[in-house]
Amino acid sequence: MVSVQDIAKQIVAREGGYVNDPDDPGGPTKYGVTLATLRRLGLDITGNGRVDTHDLRRLTRDKAAEIFVQHYFHRPGLDALPEMLQPPVFDMYVNAGANAVRVLQRLLNDMGQGLVVDGVIGPRTAAAAHSAAEAAPGHLVDAYGIARRNYYYALGDQRPASRKYAKRRDGGKGGWITRAEEFIAPRYHLSAAQHAERVASWG
Repeated sequence: MVSVQDIAKQIVAREGGYVNDPDDPGGPTKYGVTLATLRRLGLDITGNGRVDTHDLRRLTRDKAAEIFVQHYFHRPGLDALPEMLQPPVFDMYVNAGANAVRVLQRLLNDMGQGLVVDGVIGPRTAAAAHSAAEAAPGHLVDAYGIARRNYYYALGDQRPASRKYAKRRDGGKGGWITRAEEFIAPRYHLSAAQHAERVASWG
């Protein structure tokens, strides 16, 4: 089993360096950590008494991974989920916050659970996830990855400015989609034609 620290390091590597994309509602980020997160945690890296983009630029890979493990894995209770689900939910939590849990809760409800979709991993959500893992051990991770992929496409449907994260300029799969499919078995990856059909209405 890959450790949570290793997963965090993979996320940091996947997220890349400093970016300030005006179309990203998360604002300036580095290694996937937003300026808003630094401010919420009060991480004054430069020691000048305020938290701003200078602190974000000084953020190291190791510190980013530490933030993810503490605040995006342990604090929201992802360690209560079945081990098989921890990597994909953790990866999405860094990318989409509590929506990663909402996607899981909706999936579990589709499997017959009666959960409140609140983005919180409480005892009922954890128990439902373990029950689903026992009932469909060979399918649950793929089902979650597909639901995650659908979530990103739906964001593109709703918010044109976000479409570039799901669809490249040449029409191919954008980063959101390829990232989701890293956690889906190859047989469930969309073909180029299927992807093109899904985003055809975007123009």
